[in-house]
Amino acid sequence: MKDKGSSGLLYIYEKFEDLVEHFEVFMLSISVFAMASLVIVNVIARTFYRSIYFAEELTELFTILITFVGVSYGVRKARHIRMGAFFDAVPFKVQKVMIFIISGVSAVVMFLLASYSYSYMDSARVMNHVTPALRMPYWLFLVIIPIGFFFAGVQYVRTIVKNIAEYDVWLSPEQQGEYEAEELQNIAEKYEGIGHEMTGHSIESEEQDKDNSVDSKDHYET
Repeated sequence: MKDKGSSGLLYIYEKFEDLVEHFEVFMLSISVFAMASLVIVNVIARTFYRSIYFAEELTELFTILITFVGVSYGVRKARHIRMGAFFDAVPFKVQKVMIFIISGVSAVVMFLLASYSYSYMDSARVMNHVTPALRMPYWLFLVIIPIGFFFAGVQYVRTIVKNIAEYDVWLSPEQQGEYEAEELQNIAEKYEGIGHEMTGHSIESEEQDKDNSVDSKDHYET
């Protein structure tokens, strides 16, 4: 019999992870769109009148957001850079050991970077650094950095837990195999289904043509 308390905590944790993922996707989408729009508008403004004076600062902010929110999202979806060719060439047991070592070391590095970046952000806050154009507190630009590193470390820890719970090798808590291989497999399955459907239609058409030819022959003989 399952513990209701454990089930409730697991449900809350899963909902929290879904919320974090949706936040990451939202921030990445909005930041990319906003930065592209700002750059285009600034080029037009510079051509016909003058540059937008705060464009460089906002571009820097969006770049930081995309980079460090993308760190966590990349680890979640196994889009981070890794030695894929070597990893795929070794036996299954070696892959299992390697994924534990890689995830463990990466988690430690991410948490260390989160600590260092938080110290840097806090020093900028204490010294009241502001941006030159908008005169905004500079630490607001940096706050996403320790958050991104921290959640990236959490995703590596989740990868370790996933590989302990599952027999297969998981590259991330949500990605088992290569993304490209899975996409190709999905495309192959899609077109395979279309091929079966077209084959079925072709067989039905041939049978209908045969029936029509027989009816025509009978009608001609009559």
